[in-house]
Parts: sequence; structure tokens; C-alpha cells
Amino acid sequence: MVREKKLMKALAGETQAVPPVWMMRQAGRYLPEYRATRAKAGDFLSLCYTPDLAAEVTLQPIRRFGFDAAILFADILLVPQALGAELWFETGEGPRLSTVTTPGDLAALKDAQDIHDHLAPVYETVRILARELPDETALIGFAGAPWTVATYMIAGRGTPDQGPAHALIAEDRATFEALLERITEATIEYLSMQIEAGAETVKLFDSWAGSLKGEDFDKYALAPARRIIAALKARHPGTPVIAFPREANERYIGFAKATGADCVALDNSVSASWAAQNVQKDGCVQGNLAPKHMVTGGQALIDETRRVVEAFRGGPHIFNLGHGITPDADPENVALMVETLRAGG
Repeated sequence: MVREKKLMKALAGETQAVPPVWMMRQAGRYLPEYRATRAKAGDFLSLCYTPDLAAEVTLQPIRRFGFDAAILFADILLVPQALGAELWFETGEGPRLSTVTTPGDLAALKDAQDIHDHLAPVYETVRILARELPDETALIGFAGAPWTVATYMIAGRGTPDQGPAHALIAEDRATFEALLERITEATIEYLSMQIEAGAETVKLFDSWAGSLKGEDFDKYALAPARRIIAALKARHPGTPVIAFPREANERYIGFAKATGADCVALDNSVSASWAAQNVQKDGCVQGNLAPKHMVTGGQALIDETRRVVEAFRGGPHIFNLGHGITPDADPENVALMVETLRAGG
């Protein structure tokens, strides 16, 4: 049955007349049913760590829109918390973490193999979803890529330019690389357990890959992705991996071959026509409608949906946004996108 799912066909390299569709952050604040469930949970982290509720918000967009895939509801910062970092969310401001910037901070973290008790609720959410999702709907697990997770652990929060992480590379590269190593090991463990629990494919989100240039991109974005993918393929042969080195621009070219990824997700800073010519030639691509269209809707949404589908028509493609859907999106626009796509463009 897994091989018959549209998403899995695309990941296996099959070109389909109507591509599979899902959206990054498809379970989220733009849906009233999500807001109601989050209120029931009490706070964001409680929602992540309560399997029945996390499964419920994962299922909500599937019920409403009939997407071809569900992505586990969790957060990339659960791994730092499992490693021993303090994690909390400031209302209206986002996540906050205790920082890791010295050898002493690093020494206080747990080993990668010791994260599973903390993350057991996430694995239970995956098991629930594997049972409850419709037969035709693929289940995607995910984690943050090591560089992106490291930027949060070093700064203690999100930053516009990932400056604190770049500063640590300049000032104490050994500590930075040791932290990246710990995160890489933990990410392998985490994704492997998600696959064992029932995830059919996993995605690696490197949201801040674009701030790495030259050799640093190779060492801190490409190399960890290659290592994680190789380890997962060794443990779980046949499980495809999607990589998302956001804003990699020219470095999207060859990324799949260099890392072993089965699909490269594309942000909307590159054109679909350029990506079809330069990236899709190596296999499946995912993307890359601008998220703003989920807010503005109208004929522009229809036209852009058709344009993206047409650009990628010559090869395996998973339709998605170029980044996560925003809280101000209109669910009616999401429905219009899906309707346009499935009507054949």
C-alpha cells in the first residue's frame, strides 16, 4: 500500500499527471480547529507532548483538505530540550532556550542515545497517526537540520542573521563543531525512532542553510545532511528522505546527489522554471508556491498554482509552498489551491 501512495510514488522518482500535495505547517494557527485544540492543551509544548492532541492537530488538515501527506506535529527544538537544554515559549515572541556557547555548556548536554525517554510522546504520536491516517495518506516525520538547530542553541532564540552562531564559528570553531556533532548524532537517533514508529518518509529542515556560504555551507549544511541520510538509509533501507536547505540558491544544484536525498524541497526565492532545469534533473523536487498566496488568494493564486505545476510537469514533483503557511492564511485559499491543482491546473 505504501508504494501506491502518491507522495511515495513521487519520492521513488515517478512523474504523475497531478502531483501529490501537502503544505509545510499545514497543522497550525490558520485553522480554527487547531486553535481550539491548542487551547485545550494549554500551551504549545503541552500540545507537542500530548500524543492524542498532537495526533489530532496533525489529522485536522487531512480531514479538511485531503492532502496526500500528513507531517508529524512537533517542533525542531524538542531535540535540544531532549539533550538537556531548557526550552520555553514567550507569548508573542517565540521560543527561548538556555544557550550552549562554551565547552562547559556542551559537557552538560546528554549523549545522543539518551534522548528517547524525553521524546517518547513524539514516537507515540507517530504510532497513533500510522493507525489513524487514511490508507492513501503518507506519514512524514521530521527534524531540524543540525546547523539550524545549532543556531537556536547558541543564540537562545531565533535571530535575523544567525549572527551568534557565525560568531562562535569564528571564535571557537572546536566547540561549535562539537555541538554540531552532538546534534547530528541526536538527529539520526530521533529520525530513526520516528521511522520505527511508522513514519514512511522523513524531512530534514535546514531553515537557515542560506546564511552559510562557501566552505561553511559544505561543512555545516551539506555534510551533516549527507551523514544523517546515509545513517538512516543504513538502518532503514528504502525509506526516502526529503532535504530542505532553505535559501540555498545556486547550492540547490547537486544537493540531492551530494547528500543522497530522495527529494529536495525548494523555497520560493528560486523560480520553478530555474529549479526544473537545474535541480529536478537529479530527481524529485518539492515546492514552491509563495506562502503569500494563501493569504491573498484570488486569480493570482490560481495562476501561480498552475505555473508551478506546469514548470515541474516533466519530472517527479511534490506540490508544496516555498515555506510554511502563515497564521494569517485563509483556509478557503488553501482549498482553492488544492482544487486548482487537482483539476489538472
